[in-house]
Amino acid sequence: MLMAHNIALDPNNAQATYFARAAGTARFAYNWALAAWSRQYEAWKLDNSRQKPTQAALRRQLNNIKREQFPWMQEVTKCAPQMAIIQLGRAFENFFAGRAKYPQFRKKGVDDRFTLTNDQFSIDSPRIRIPKLGWVRMRETLRFRGTIMSATISRVADRWFVSITVDVPDRSHLPKAENQGAVGVDLGVSALATLSTGEVIEGPKAYRAMLSRLRRLSRRLSRKQKGSANRRKAKARLAKLHARIAAIRSDALHKLTSHLTRRFHTIAVEDVHVRGMMKNRHLARSIADMGFFEFRRQLQYKAAMRGGQVVVIDRFYPSSKTCSECGQLLDELPLSARKWTCPKCGVHHDRDVNAAKNILAIGLGGPSRPTASSAGSHACGEEGAGSGRKTRVKPASVKQEASGGFDQK
Repeated sequence: MLMAHNIALDPNNAQATYFARAAGTARFAYNWALAAWSRQYEAWKLDNSRQKPTQAALRRQLNNIKREQFPWMQEVTKCAPQMAIIQLGRAFENFFAGRAKYPQFRKKGVDDRFTLTNDQFSIDSPRIRIPKLGWVRMRETLRFRGTIMSATISRVADRWFVSITVDVPDRSHLPKAENQGAVGVDLGVSALATLSTGEVIEGPKAYRAMLSRLRRLSRRLSRKQKGSANRRKAKARLAKLHARIAAIRSDALHKLTSHLTRRFHTIAVEDVHVRGMMKNRHLARSIADMGFFEFRRQLQYKAAMRGGQVVVIDRFYPSSKTCSECGQLLDELPLSARKWTCPKCGVHHDRDVNAAKNILAIGLGGPSRPTASSAGSHACGEEGAGSGRKTRVKPASVKQEASGGFDQK
């Protein structure tokens, strides 16, 4: 099982400059290969006697010309441009398989990263040795044990991180979940999650809390002259605030998903249609601030590591309007109604707790309930898990000598 540990780095000025140069080299190689592939593919369609473009052929072409045309590439590790072209090959494989959109050019300030194969770096915690640079300090030690596959160094705002991919031999290397049975989870915008046990977990709502500061920094950025040093500083301050908001949201989601998978063996959640919900301009900001998709992704892989399971129910089941005691279905229930009384059995319901109980009942296959869209054997993002997008783990790095083409079906 592949696991990635993202660790903050503590580089000095010279090391940070090297990182920026290597990331720029990787970005240039990726964009060069994408443009070359597009030209060669169009030529191949007109003349089938020509060779189809492949990532291996593009890497050989770059190696033949980089000493004369791009000598600055030799100042950084050879993995930076080579792995970027290999990643472009995987992007095309996903595109032709229908799993992703057509690859786009990478942008400076957005795609600042480069990847190293496992034979090009070494770790002596809390340090990592980078080719042509030396030892760089890490802010923490590597958490996972296993075969190290690759390392990706990336920049987020003004900080550098290394994501180390490790092949963990034992899927359940964490302690098993506590024997507290199953739980249903209802996601919302007022509260991040409501459990069938009656517990309510509030979300941090970091974006909303810092919205006024975001607007102020955005206005300052828009008033700076393009290309000036002040504009660059204002852009860095805004990026740092965005990174802080993302970190607060990620921290809350990690704590919640770890708490749930540690307590419960079976977790039932609703297949939330996030893309459709984001089209509601009144709720889009609050929905994005919660991170529904990231919650489900973390829940699935953490449940797998602890030997648990995640059951995803049909998104069209009216869990809020159905009485969890007698099964009575209301004709209408406005979003403003947070509590309601069943007209048949007279039970007074909290809207979210009632929905969580119904989600749990459906996930466990209760009587007179619709069947779940995924069950225990299809948990944790494996093939057939739910009706939404499949969860994919980060692929392992391949050696630069490996050759391969794009699967053009």
